[in-house]
Amino acid sequence: MIKHIIAAAVWWLAIAVAFPLYAQQKEHTLGSLWSKVEENYPGVGVKTSAIDAARFNQRAVKSHMLPQVNAQAQSTYGTYEGSAGAFFPQAGFFNVSGSAVPLDGSTTAANTFGSAIVQWELFSFGRRRKQNEAADALYHRSVSEKDAYLLGLKKTLSERYIALLYNDAKLHWTERNAERLDDIRQITSGLSASGLIPAADSLLASSSYVQAMGERDKWTGFRQAAYFKVLELYGDDTVDYIASAIRFGHPAPQAFNELNRIHPRHPILDALDKQSDYYTLSGEAQKKASLPSLNLLGGYAYRGTGIGPNGRVSGAWRDGFRNTTHNFLAGIGFTWNLTSLHTNRMKSGQLFKEAESAQFRRSQYEQAMRADLSASQAKITEQSEQLQKTRLAVQQSQDAYDMYLARYKSGLITLSELLQIRTLLEQAENAHIEASREYWALLAYEAELTADFGFLFSNL
Repeated sequence: MIKHIIAAAVWWLAIAVAFPLYAQQKEHTLGSLWSKVEENYPGVGVKTSAIDAARFNQRAVKSHMLPQVNAQAQSTYGTYEGSAGAFFPQAGFFNVSGSAVPLDGSTTAANTFGSAIVQWELFSFGRRRKQNEAADALYHRSVSEKDAYLLGLKKTLSERYIALLYNDAKLHWTERNAERLDDIRQITSGLSASGLIPAADSLLASSSYVQAMGERDKWTGFRQAAYFKVLELYGDDTVDYIASAIRFGHPAPQAFNELNRIHPRHPILDALDKQSDYYTLSGEAQKKASLPSLNLLGGYAYRGTGIGPNGRVSGAWRDGFRNTTHNFLAGIGFTWNLTSLHTNRMKSGQLFKEAESAQFRRSQYEQAMRADLSASQAKITEQSEQLQKTRLAVQQSQDAYDMYLARYKSGLITLSELLQIRTLLEQAENAHIEASREYWALLAYEAELTADFGFLFSNL
C-alpha cells in the first residue's frame, strides 16, 4: 500500500514539474513572437491607415449623390452703374445694382446680397453607381493588400528567426569544437611535458584551438546581428529563443495533406483580383462619364440696395439693407460635355488594360506558385530524410571521437589521426546544422505559398 502511495506521489510530482516546462517551451515559439509583431510593427500601421483612408474615400464618393448646396452672403460699397436684369451670381463673385437712367444723389451706394443654390443630380446613366462600386473595390483592395503584406511579414519574421537560430547553432558548434580542441591541447601539453610526444604536437594543438576561438568570435558577431534583426520586428528589448534553439536541431515531422495547396483566395492572388476589379469598375465609371446628366436646380436670392424706388441714391451704409427684393429659381438642367467623349474613352481603355494586366499577373503568380509548392514539398520530404541521417551521423561520429580520444590518451594513435577524426565530427555536426536550416527555410517558403504558418509558428 505504501509503495502505491509513493508511486502515485512521484507520478504527480513528475507531472507537476514537467507541465510548466512543456508549457514554457510551447509559450516561447515563433507564433508567440508574431502576435506582438502584428500588434506593434509600424509597417502594419501603414497598411491599416491605408484601409482607413480608403474607407473615408468610400464615404466621400457616396456623398456626391446628395444634393449640392452653395450659399453666399456679401455686403459691398461701390458704384452702381449697370443694366437691368436678374441673375444668380456664383459664390465669390459680386454684383452691382443700378440703372442706365441717370439717378440723383450719391455716386456710390451700399448693397447687400445673399443667395442659396441647390443642385441635385437626378440621373447620371449609372456613372455615380460605378464610382461608388469603384470606391468599394478600392477599399477591398486595400484590405487585401494588408493581408498580403501580413503574409510577407510572417515570411520575413520566419526567415530572420531561422537565421538567428542558425547562427546560434553555429556559435554553439564552434564552442563545442573549441572545448574539444582545448581538451586535446591540455592532454597534448601534458604528454609533451612528459616527453612522450614531440613539442611540435603541443604547438599544433594550440594552433588549432586558437583558430577555433577565432571562429567562435565570428559567429558571436553573426548571432548578435541576427538577434538585432529580429528585435527590429519584435519591438522589444529581449527575445527568448532557448526552446526554439532546441527544436531547431530536432524538428517535428510534418504531415502532408490536401490542405497543402494554393488556395484560390490566397492573399497575393486576392490582392491582384481586387486590383483588377478596381481598374475594371474605374474604367466603366470613366466610360459613363461621357454620358449626360439630368439635374434638379433650385435657388433663392435676397437683395438690398441704397437706391430707392424714386431714383434717389443714398451713400449711407445702413441704407444698403433697405429696398429689398426676393427672387427664387427652380428648374431642370440637362448637361452633356461633348468634348470629353474622346478623352474619357481613352482613359477608360487605359483602365481596362490595367485590369487585364492585373489578371495576367494573377495567372502568372498562381501558375508559378503551384509549381513552387510541388517542388518545395518534394524538397521537404527529402530534407526530412537527410535530417534523420545527419543526426545519426553526428551520434556515430561523436561515439567514434570518444573512442579515438581514449586511444590517444593511451598513446595508441597520433595527434594528426585524432585531429582528423575530430574534423570528421565537426563536419558531421555542421552538415546537420545546414540541413536543419534548409528544412526550416523550406517550411517557411511552403507556409507562404499556402498562406498557412500554423505548423511553423507552433513547432519552432
